[in-house]
Amino acid sequence: MAVEQFSSPLWVYDFGVIEKRILELRSFDVIRYAQKASPNINLLSKMGGLGLEVDAVSAGEIVRALRAGFSPSRIKYTADVFDKDALALVKEHSIPVNIGSPDMLWQLHEAGVKVPLTIRINPGFGHGHSQKVNTGGELSKHGVWHGELDALVKKAMQLGFSVDCLHMHIGSGSDFEHLSQVVSAMESMVPVACKSLKTISVGGGLPVSYKRGEQNNMDLEKYYNMWDSSRKRISNIVGHAVQLEVEPGRYLVAESCVLATEILAVKKMGNNLFYLVNAGFTDLVRPAFYGAYHHISIIPKKSKELGELVDVIVAGPLCESCDVFTQEEGGVVVSRKLPLAKVGDLLVIHDAGAYGSAMSSNYNSRLLAPEILWEKGEFTQIRKRQTFEHMLNNEVCNE
Repeated sequence: MAVEQFSSPLWVYDFGVIEKRILELRSFDVIRYAQKASPNINLLSKMGGLGLEVDAVSAGEIVRALRAGFSPSRIKYTADVFDKDALALVKEHSIPVNIGSPDMLWQLHEAGVKVPLTIRINPGFGHGHSQKVNTGGELSKHGVWHGELDALVKKAMQLGFSVDCLHMHIGSGSDFEHLSQVVSAMESMVPVACKSLKTISVGGGLPVSYKRGEQNNMDLEKYYNMWDSSRKRISNIVGHAVQLEVEPGRYLVAESCVLATEILAVKKMGNNLFYLVNAGFTDLVRPAFYGAYHHISIIPKKSKELGELVDVIVAGPLCESCDVFTQEEGGVVVSRKLPLAKVGDLLVIHDAGAYGSAMSSNYNSRLLAPEILWEKGEFTQIRKRQTFEHMLNNEVCNE
């Protein structure tokens, strides 16, 4: 068992799950992985070996993609702003850019950078599993407002840029009904890009079922066919064939990983029973941040049989009241039916591959947990457990 070898808490990935999800999307011409979901360079390298391209939303993600072996042409920088490091890397490596604000066009021009352009369009609406992941509409900072697209494309062409791709992403974990609305919105935007258009990016946001027994409500064949029909209409508009690109992040990695943690205390608080574990929202922040649900299971340390089911609140070690894994959006703490457990038993939080390790932090001066890959019957460490020295390495104490 990985915990016996690497201690806890720790992340354990099964790359076979990621590969299965990739195969499900092979109908699309381009699969561009949104690495912010889980950016470990070992995982990135394996995805690159399967032919995926990669999205980078910061200078650091550009560096990760390059370190993982992606050529610059297979990386796309997607953001609503440039900082100096990102602009410098885009210029140095001629990395294609997906601009989300008109000012980015001027900054590219002033820097003397001529790279293929994608324009991310805010269609005026959005949707996601939480309001915090809604990326469209007037309250979203993301993308170029649809009413400004025509003027931006004309200005880009005047400055010598080629608008190769149009991109829409309305939010994470959306449903078929809302994702299908993007099709007509995209088609209405295409005429302004006209002859230079080579690719339509349908974005990501494909849903994942976190609760056991729930079926993924996304019919991927139906979803692809819907976009393929749209692609044909768009090709007729521009006068040549265009590619279809999909940009999954969470969909590829969410189900590939568990967070394994040890129960350190079992205690009653009035009528409530708590399991306190050695992982907190510094490891997995989604429940505290989004009210996100994750399936939880127990592995007894000694007994081979699980105890009776009881109502339990699962919480972490942090000096924060919101450090609870069983809560709903708005911070409402709820209990979960779990086997009666003892100190030392293992508690496993499932489907933690997306925005799990990626959003970990050193809050409370907690160390980052290691990442372990299960592949070909073996556990391999792909990120070491952080040490106190590593955590303090960049801090300066002037005596």
